[in-house]
Order: sequence, then structure tokens, then C-alpha cells
Amino acid sequence: MMVCHCNAITDKDIHAAMEWMRAADPETIITPGKVYRALGKKADCGDCLSLFLDTMERDPNLEVPLLRTPAMDRIGRARRVGER
Repeated sequence: MMVCHCNAITDKDIHAAMEWMRAADPETIITPGKVYRALGKKADCGDCLSLFLDTMERDPNLEVPLLRTPAMDRIGRARRVGER
């Protein structure tokens, strides 16, 4: 489906860019501006913004994965050992 007519960006383009960004940096915050830049485009009139955001929200790559620290891992192990 065409999302941005000014730049000829489809929903598949948006999902592919988000997948690429998440693979490159699992902790990145994905924004519409970053998606445009990843596609080598620039926002023009802005009429597509609501559809652009809706498309992004339906993508599971939008969420930042839970960050784990060594301390969190130790706490988890201690709880699992204590449950036995």
C-alpha cells in the first residue's frame, strides 16, 4: 500500500527499513525521521504522517527489546535458585 505519495514510500518500504534498523542496532529508538533517512528520503508535505505512524505502530520492530544487565541476570538467577 502506498503510504507517502510524495516520496513513493510503501508500507513494505517502512517495514523493511524498520527491520534493517532493528537488526543494525537492537536498542535504537525508531522514529519516522529515521525511517525516512534509512530510505534516503525526506518528508515533504506531511499529509502522510498519520498513515506513516499507523504503519510503524503495526510493526513489531518498533518496540525496543528489554535491556538486560549483568545485575538483572544475577537477580533472576537468585530468584530461580530460591524458588526450588
